Amino acid sequence: MARTRHLPAEERKELTVRAVVELCGEQDPARITTASIAERMKVTQGALFRHFTGKDEIWQAVMAWIAEQVMQRLEKAVARAETPLATLEAMFMAHIRFIIEHPGVPRLMLGQLQHAEPTSAQQLVRSMLARYRERLAAILEKGRASGELRADLDIEAAATQFVGTVQGLVVQSLIDGDVARVAEQAPGAFLLYQRGIQAGEGS
Repeated sequence: MARTRHLPAEERKELTVRAVVELCGEQDPARITTASIAERMKVTQGALFRHFTGKDEIWQAVMAWIAEQVMQRLEKAVARAETPLATLEAMFMAHIRFIIEHPGVPRLMLGQLQHAEPTSAQQLVRSMLARYRERLAAILEKGRASGELRADLDIEAAATQFVGTVQGLVVQSLIDGDVARVAEQAPGAFLLYQRGIQAGEGS
């Protein structure tokens, strides 16, 4: 078996994370072993454990990477948009694009949240979702204050519905076995969401 060249520790860790994300797109994350990760990377398990103390630490690194990537994409989307409603749409579509590019991520996140016992990776998922909702709430507040969104808008409910709409599309795509379909369904789903929060739409 060919061996990868010697790499700095941080670069090796990132390659490990990307390998796990790829594997999650191909199989049930719960069935991924350190042996399968090492095989994907063309290294020995011993080499893998020079950078991680165990599988739990690998999952933690993967979730930290996902959280960073998602939030970076959302912030870029926010920076380009001109109005609160345009910002929400940009965030929605940026999240959808990330899922399409990394179809294993939803499986991994759902799996982590289902653990009965708290894990570091699970805490990272919850922390990311909390940051996500805080960002949404700030944008929704701005939209309500500017008059672009309904004056009677329930900010917490609107933030929950936004996240739930994304999650609903993802879960349906997993049931269908076709994550790419999310791209087709996302614009219509966001339009329905928009009609519920926009000023003048039934208010």
